[in-house]
Order: sequence, then C-alpha cells, then structure tokens
Amino acid sequence: MTTNQQCLLVRDGTFVAVGPAGDITGERGAWPYGLFARDARHLSRWQLTLDGGTPAVLVPATPEGPGADTATAVLTPPGGRTDAPALTVFRAQTVTGAGLTERLVLSSNTGDAAEVLVALTADADFADQFQLRADHRWYDKPHAVRTRAAREDGVEFGYRRRDWRARTAVSAEPAPDAVQETGSGARRLCWRVALPPHGSAELTLRVTAVPHGAPAPAGGRPAAPPVLPAPAERPELALACERGHADLLSLLVPATGPDGEALRVPAAGVPWFVTLLGRHALITSLFTLDSHPEQAAATLLALAAAQATDEEPARIGEPGKIVHELRSGELAHFDQVPYGRYYGSVDSTPLFLMLLGAYTARTGDEKPARRLERQARAAVEWMFAYGGLDARGYLLYHADEGGLANQSWKDSPDAICFRDGSTAKGRITAAAAQGYAYAALRRTARLARTAWGDAAYADRLDGAADGLAARFARDFWLPEADFPALALDGSGTPVDALASDAGHLLWTGILDRERGARVGRRLMEPDFFTGWGIRTLAADQPAYHPLAYHRGTVWPHDSAVAALGLARYGLRAEAETVVGGLLDLAARTGYRLPELIAGYSRAEHAQPVPYPHACWPQAWAAASPFALATALTGGDAT
Repeated sequence: MTTNQQCLLVRDGTFVAVGPAGDITGERGAWPYGLFARDARHLSRWQLTLDGGTPAVLVPATPEGPGADTATAVLTPPGGRTDAPALTVFRAQTVTGAGLTERLVLSSNTGDAAEVLVALTADADFADQFQLRADHRWYDKPHAVRTRAAREDGVEFGYRRRDWRARTAVSAEPAPDAVQETGSGARRLCWRVALPPHGSAELTLRVTAVPHGAPAPAGGRPAAPPVLPAPAERPELALACERGHADLLSLLVPATGPDGEALRVPAAGVPWFVTLLGRHALITSLFTLDSHPEQAAATLLALAAAQATDEEPARIGEPGKIVHELRSGELAHFDQVPYGRYYGSVDSTPLFLMLLGAYTARTGDEKPARRLERQARAAVEWMFAYGGLDARGYLLYHADEGGLANQSWKDSPDAICFRDGSTAKGRITAAAAQGYAYAALRRTARLARTAWGDAAYADRLDGAADGLAARFARDFWLPEADFPALALDGSGTPVDALASDAGHLLWTGILDRERGARVGRRLMEPDFFTGWGIRTLAADQPAYHPLAYHRGTVWPHDSAVAALGLARYGLRAEAETVVGGLLDLAARTGYRLPELIAGYSRAEHAQPVPYPHACWPQAWAAASPFALATALTGGDAT
C-alpha cells in the first residue's frame, strides 16, 4: 500500500514502511518509518546514496499488487535535463516473516565503462511502538545497551535490557567493501561497483529481525480459502472482497491455542496494532464466517487460551473475561504499559460467545463448542458475576487510570459523551455492549440446547436475554429523540448523544421490530449518513467533530454493522444505500477500505477526506466487504 508518500508491506506480523525512494529515514509523523516485528523497530535507518548523493525518484516505491510482499522503485543519480544520468537503479524490496530482502540492480545507460560508489546507511534503534505514537511519551529504559558489530558480509545491531534481547542482522552479497562508522551510531555499508558498457551489476541485502521471545514459525502461510462471489449486480463488491481477502492474509499473526498449538489469527491493523486484539479479531471473524471459517476457529482457540482465570486488577482481569489486547514489546514486558495481557474491554467476552454460537450455527461443526464449553460457561459467568448483569442488570465498566478510560468499541477518552459534548462520568453502561450481551445470551442458550444438552441452562440464558431486552427498552430509550441513548452514566442518566452505536443494536436484535425500524430509518438521515457511510455521531449536535476519532468520523466496519442490522429489520433499501456508499468509498481507495475517514459529507467534499492516523490495512475494515455481501443476500452475521 502507498499512502502519505509512504509504501507499506506486511507479512506474518512483520511490516516495513519506506518512503518514495525505498528509504527509511526514522522521521516522526502520523505513521512511523521502519522495519517492525513484535512491537519493536528493527530498522530505523535504511538510506541509499550513489556517489554520495541522494538518488532522484523516477518511480516511487509501489507494491506489485494487492497484498503483495514486494515493492519496486526506479531511481537515478541526481541530474538535470541536459545531464542524462549514467545509470538507473531498479530497487525491489520484499518483506518476509523474518525481515526484509532488498535487490538492487544497477544498469548502465552509456557505452562507456563506469564505476559508482553505492552506500547504504543502516541503523536499528529497537524503539517500542508506544514510543513512536503521536503523543511522543518518554519512557525510561534503565540498563539498556545498544551494540553494533561488523560482520564479514555486513553488520549486526543488538539491544539488551536485563532479560530482554533483540537483534537485527544485515548481510549482503557481494559483501561490502567497507563498513563505516557515521558518528551517529548508524553504519554505512559501501561498495565500489564497476559497470560495463550498457551492462549491469546486482547487490542483494538481507535484513533478519530477531525479536525478543519470537515463537517458532507455525509453518507456511495457510492455504487461501475461496473468496465468496458477490452478487452479479455488484462487481465492485467482488473487487473489495478480493482486496479485503488479500489484506486479511497479510495481517495474520502467530498465536497459541489452549493446548499450545500454533495458530494464525488476524491482527487488528498496521501500523499501531499488529497484534491480537480480542474485539477486532472477533468482529472480523463474525464478518467473514462464510468465507474464512478457519480464521474464526483459530480466533476462538487463541482467545480461549488467553482467558483470565484469576482476578488481576492491574490488567482489569477477572475469571472468565476474554482478553482485550496482547502485546509482546519491551515496554509491555517491563510493565511500563499495561497491555502485555490486558482485559480492559467490556465487550470482548460477549463477542466471544457470539462468535462461538455463530460458528456452530453457520458451519454445523460442534467440535469447537464442545471443546470450549468450559471457557464459554466461564465467559457467561463473568457477564453475570463480574460484568454487572447480576448486580446492576447490565454490562458496565469504569475508567482504568493506567489504561483505557472507555472500554466499549468507542474507546477514546472523550467518546462516550452527551449531546452538548460533555463526557460521561462514573461507571459507564454502553449501549452497544448490551446488544452484544443480548446476542451472546441467545447464542449460548442455543449451544446449551444443541451441543451441550443442557436445557435448564438454556432456559436460564433465554430468560436473562428477555429481561435484558426489557430493561434496555425502559432505560435507554430517549422519547424526544425517538432513539436509543449512547450509554448510561454512573448515576443512570441516559447519555443523550445520538450515535452510530444504534446500528449495533439492530445487528444484535435487542430492539423490538417497530423501534428497530424507526432507528434504522433515522440512521439514514443526512446528519448521520454522509454518502460514504454513517457518522459515529450525528452532525446536528454540539459534540460533533468531523475529525474526532469517535465523535463524527465514519468507520466502514461500523457502517457495515449497521447494514447488517438494517437487513435484519427488513430495511432492504436502506441497507443497499449503506452498501453503495461504502463501495463508492472503496472504489476511491483502491478497493482497500481504511479504518476510518473524516465525517465530511459528499455534499461538502466530492471525495472522501482521509483521517490522518487511520490504520491501513486494518482487519475489520478489510472484513467489511464480506459483511456487505451478507447484508445484500440476507444472511446472518451475528
């Protein structure tokens, strides 16, 4: 992918982001440059010079196709119109699960023999991703040591901090003529390359990242399952599904199951979330059940393996709770960020139950449900005993001072707000999470009757679902708006902002048919629907901001959820309108849907306005075209 003058390649949890020339400058910005593996930057400099000068770019670094592992660029020495360059460099870079391979072909453009000094400046700072985010926070790293060691064929960079070890090896064929110090810690690999008349020479470099605690490879890439055909009248949907399929394959990362078995599961997104996030992997898997059922099965096993078994207040862990985020970086290892194994999500647990039930119903395969019965019952018990269903009648959470203030899908600090923009305080009861809880209870009741043979347990869960739906109708409905509240605050006051979370309530079926139909039609009004998708917050409210992460932007997965909900409530024309808007967006972004875009309508600006910090590719955005196909064909993705 190329975006913001940056070329991105992803494979097996490793990704590289380079500039137009194929260089890594280490500069800061909305996106980081570098080679990354397991949350650490294994290359922070990778800059090519020819005879001491920066090459001119004839063709910027561009992936060879959707989901490609290789990008190519064409460069020449700097020159003018009357000073034709003596050579051209064809640069090909390939990301692998272990690092980066680069092939440089230098082609002479003249009939004379020539010689060129080729140099590549390399460095590895091993920065943790949390150091590179927009807030630029400082993290102390006592006892950290960086090393550089020359090799016969290149250089090796090392990093250690107590028991933490990481290294990056750079090798070249042919070996460099010299490895020079630069005074900055970087090393410069130099070759004096002879070019025959109209001839060429080739250099191959291999960068091997050895992250701390890297698991053994889980074998080759999984066989690619077939992409579902799109309806004949929607050929653009087929293109979006093809691109999403390629992105989902590129985002697979290693994980382990309950018995230590090696798995591959979808990471949330590049660049900041190349790791397993429970909510993201579960919604992604729900969207793609028909096309990628093996991905759903792997996600269930990986999350069951990480399910909390004890109370862990520092991690927001409680018995039966499904993990929100797993991290393998240095800062997580030393508990400088809480996300090594973090349970700050109110909705991963019901989503886990939704996926287990949906997988069983859609595939007819009861083996995972039987194998994970203990974990599923523990997840149900968490919802009642710890999540709040028993004591308060709802799933709820309170802000985690060291982690996430909000723990529903809209998890930015100001996301749960009133219409006037003031943020909700106290224990928060988010509307969308109640819909997930309702669907989880229904799905698990069906499992209890079919796979587990426990009718009494099924009756208990169905009764709990009925009670939850009745309470929700009483406590969340805003009569003046004829719309559900975004949440309840700590005092039980409805948080009256009108938000896209209502689409999640349609998806999960917690609203009655009459109210659901009115809510669905309301989501299609111009203050919600931009022409590309549905705003996270309706635009006629003081709280609305078109560039705020959850207060007015458009998220394709959020709109895809709404499309599924609209179809569920029989609003076929409305569902098709949302599908059409998202496909128009996809057509303008190379059929790769971004994580989110700004909330400007098509009337305000004829092209979608990017959100500057969006992940791209991102798992549930990549999965959204499959959800759109389900919405059009009347399928069930809950």
